[in-house]
Amino acid sequence: MTAARPVREPDIPVLEACCPPGGSCAELGMPAVRDAGWRRAARLARSLAWASLAWMCIEGAVGLWQGLGAGSIALTGWALGSAVEGLASVIVIWRFTGTRVLSGTAERRAQRAVAISFWLLAPYIAAESIRDLVTGHHSGTTLIGMALTAVAVAVMPLLGRGKHKLAARLGSAATAGEGTQNYLCAAQAAAVLAVLAVTAAWPGGWRIDPVIGLGIAAVAVREGIRFWHGDDCC
Repeated sequence: MTAARPVREPDIPVLEACCPPGGSCAELGMPAVRDAGWRRAARLARSLAWASLAWMCIEGAVGLWQGLGAGSIALTGWALGSAVEGLASVIVIWRFTGTRVLSGTAERRAQRAVAISFWLLAPYIAAESIRDLVTGHHSGTTLIGMALTAVAVAVMPLLGRGKHKLAARLGSAATAGEGTQNYLCAAQAAAVLAVLAVTAAWPGGWRIDPVIGLGIAAVAVREGIRFWHGDDCC
C-alpha cells in the first residue's frame, strides 16, 4: 500500500457582510475567497485610509480656522465633516488590521460604525443653518477657504474612486462607505466653493450659505441610513 498523500486545505470562502442573505458574493461579482490578491487589496485599503486621515486633519484644521473666522456655516460644516470622514478612515484602518482582516463580524461592525459617523455631523449643521437663516447672519470672504475647497474638489473623487474599486474586490461595505464619504466631501466642497464665490461677488446671496448647510445635513442623514442597512454593497 502507498502512503496517503497529504491533502491541501482549500481556501475557505467567506461571505462578507454586504452579501445578500442566503446568497453569495459571487452573485454580486465579488470574490468569496480571501486569496493573496484579496490580502494585497486589504493592505492598500488600509494605506488609502491612512492617507485620507492625514488629509482630513489638514482639511479640518484649516477649514475650521477659515470657516469660523469668516462666519461661514457651509465652510465650517464642511470642515467638521472632515472629522467625520477621518473617523470613517480610522474605522477602515481598524477593520483591516490584525486578525480583523479576516473577520466578517468586524466588517459588519465597521459598516455600521461608518453609518453612525454620517449621523454625527447632521444635528450641528442643521441647527447652525437654521440659526443663520433666522438671524440673517452674513458670512465673510475667505480666499484660503476657497483654495482649500478647490483642492478637495480635485483630490477627493480620486480617493473615492480608488476605495470603491477596492471595496468591490474586498466585498467591504465599510470601505465603500469611506469612499462614498470622499465623494460626498468633494460634492460639499464644490457647493461651499460656489457659496464662497457667490457671497464674495454678491453679498445679497448670503442665504445660499445656510441653505447649503441644510443640504449637507440632509445628505449625511440619508447616507447614514443607507450604510446602516447595507444598501451600498460595493
